[in-house]
Amino acid sequence: MKQKKVATVMKPSKQVTEAPITEEERVRWTRRLKWEWAEASIWTDAMLTALDNGVKGGKWFSLIDKVHRPSVLMNAWKKVKANKGTAGVDRTSIKMFEANQDKYLAELEYELRTGTYQPKAVRRVYIPKDKGKFRPLGIPTVKDRIAQQAVKATIEPIFENEFLDTSYGFRPKRGAKEAIAEVSKLIEEGYIWVVDADLQAYFDTIPHDKLLNKISIHISDGRIIQLIEKWLEQPIMEECRNWIPTEGTPQGGVISPLLANIYLHDLDKTLEAAKYKMIRYADDFVILTKKKEEAEEALKVVQEWTIAHGLTLHPEKTKLGNCMVEGEGFDFLGYRFEGGTRWVRRKSIQRFRDRIKEKTSRICGQAIEYVIKEINPVLRGWYNYFKEVTKYTLGTFDSFVRRRLRAIVARQNKKRSFGAGWNNVRIPNKYFADRGLFNMEENQKLYIAGQSR
Repeated sequence: MKQKKVATVMKPSKQVTEAPITEEERVRWTRRLKWEWAEASIWTDAMLTALDNGVKGGKWFSLIDKVHRPSVLMNAWKKVKANKGTAGVDRTSIKMFEANQDKYLAELEYELRTGTYQPKAVRRVYIPKDKGKFRPLGIPTVKDRIAQQAVKATIEPIFENEFLDTSYGFRPKRGAKEAIAEVSKLIEEGYIWVVDADLQAYFDTIPHDKLLNKISIHISDGRIIQLIEKWLEQPIMEECRNWIPTEGTPQGGVISPLLANIYLHDLDKTLEAAKYKMIRYADDFVILTKKKEEAEEALKVVQEWTIAHGLTLHPEKTKLGNCMVEGEGFDFLGYRFEGGTRWVRRKSIQRFRDRIKEKTSRICGQAIEYVIKEINPVLRGWYNYFKEVTKYTLGTFDSFVRRRLRAIVARQNKKRSFGAGWNNVRIPNKYFADRGLFNMEENQKLYIAGQSR
């Protein structure tokens, strides 16, 4: 006899409901998300609230205690270590510092806390530019870079809270890609007259007194101001020469880009107040208008501002033109804008070719798989930055890379070759694709197809 199934009656479970988030919590989390890049051990919820609400007189006091805090110095050291870099005048490398990091950091904490810290001289080197020219680069010691990083972490949010959206260079969550996108957008909207401005030797000519005055508008901690002043006046050591600069901030210092942005912030405000559309990346900026007369007036405003602030516009590199007319386009952040299109500028192409040549010598003696592995990061970086060119594809650069690789393969197989001709048949593109060579043109096609959906 079959037993009847007894239906099981399920008791309704108690639904667990989370307490609704309060307005105060929502504001706090929104604020923390906005400032997620800021040093959390310095910029606590209380500090961020004060930043948003404003402090009395707009000035910040008592900041030095944040700078020499051991946790802040440790985080500063980690960032300096991650950035690598070479040794300064004391010849202490990153590896050497790491071997005694607890000792060195304790020494730095004591010096910053007691006011006995004295930066060492900056080692000056020169890196090659275009047309045989060289750009000076200042290399502080590892210890000084850590001190600068700690000060930067402490004061950067104060100035970031003031900076305008027209500035893109060396700022958290902003960069060249966003600047390029804004330029393209403005041109599409009819802002076709362009002031392409170039500040002559900007980093080397910033007046110290005017810069310190701008910093003092928001920073009233004298110890912080003194530290920045010491870095501005660090002796420059170049081979057998040694001198103290009277103006400028050395390129290569951790805090230099922030100081450069602080000095040009007033220019941003001046142009915004005049209703001009400016896009600035550090000292490189363009102003876009709809009429020629507006561009001419904007250039006058910039000229007056630079003279009043001890700077100089480069007479040959500063130009004004209609970017829709052939020959009147402009270069900005690696791109050439002209005739409604944008492509890779000549200088950027040459730099790309030079980098590939460095890694693809026919006599390198390395397996082709190793060479491909070495150049793939260069190709990916190039693709990610220039994938939105509109005049042509990136296939031209793929072809150049394959020619270099074919020459290596031919050399290793005792065949005379310059990477082209019959080798294109004997060593097809698939040969390199099978060995993992990154193909910029194919990835660009996929990107464009995805954008059009």
